[in-house]
Amino acid sequence: MKHSMKDALYDKVSTRVAFGDALLKQADKNEKIMYIAADTIKSVGGGPMQSKYPKRALNVGIAEQNMALMGAGMASCGAKVFIATYAVFAAMRIAEQVRTFICYPGLDVKIIAGLGGLSGGQEGVTHQGTEDIGSLRSIPGLVIVEAADAASVEPIVEAITEYDGPVYLRLGRDPLPAVFDSSYTFRIGKANIMKAGGKDAALITNGAAVARAVMAEKALREQGYDVQLIEMPCVKPIDREAIQNAAKETGLLVTVEDHNVIGGLGSAVSEVLTDTCPAKLLRLGIEDCYAESGDQDELLDKYGLSAVSIAEKAAKAIKSK
Repeated sequence: MKHSMKDALYDKVSTRVAFGDALLKQADKNEKIMYIAADTIKSVGGGPMQSKYPKRALNVGIAEQNMALMGAGMASCGAKVFIATYAVFAAMRIAEQVRTFICYPGLDVKIIAGLGGLSGGQEGVTHQGTEDIGSLRSIPGLVIVEAADAASVEPIVEAITEYDGPVYLRLGRDPLPAVFDSSYTFRIGKANIMKAGGKDAALITNGAAVARAVMAEKALREQGYDVQLIEMPCVKPIDREAIQNAAKETGLLVTVEDHNVIGGLGSAVSEVLTDTCPAKLLRLGIEDCYAESGDQDELLDKYGLSAVSIAEKAAKAIKSK
């Protein structure tokens, strides 16, 4: 069987479009919801809300720090605020505002980060957000979430809207392979066990890498390996119990992420293992480099995250247990 993304069934809409639809549903129910974008209303899902509620969807232009401070100010007066820009700017340009003016006072601001990972694609390094999770994960009080496909977005948006506090939601640009359906559920701090019971290894993944990990699990199964498959949509707080259980049951964890291998999902999992349950860990992601410009799927393949490459590296690690 081939294990190429060319064989995958893609969503009809991207996670950012799904976010815009989900946000509008929440705005219909809650008049306190505000949306502020830094010249990114259409590109980070704000179009539907702007059309229906123009006074509640504001564009401040290319002024991300102003956007963040306006969001903090509105939240301090009782609004539930969504601020939207690209991941590189959300993680770096407004890092001080996120830390000091949003997270320190624990304000109800949701940071919506488009173009997460390599989804910046043709825009190149300036718009590819491959270090964002690592840059923000050490900020106290910040919940960090990443959606795997369009179907997972609405339950995530509903959950983070109900949550009172700062959240960073990572989205992509183009449609992703469909992994989940309308039965998908999400809880902050909880993993989604997609396949349990495997004894050889556990693949832990999130975001755009989930579909590739699904294909890799199938490839490993065809080779006679029995591996667990865990989606970890919430990187912070991370599901420590799920990690510990997988480590005890398999002795080998393999993290797969569309992010620099430093600071992201793999690092978060390694911290849990070091603290509580030492086990072998293989971290698969972007190997501490700047990527080329190109299509996201082609870039993920190039930087070692094809289903075939994931399966090969996992099989090698299993053999060396």
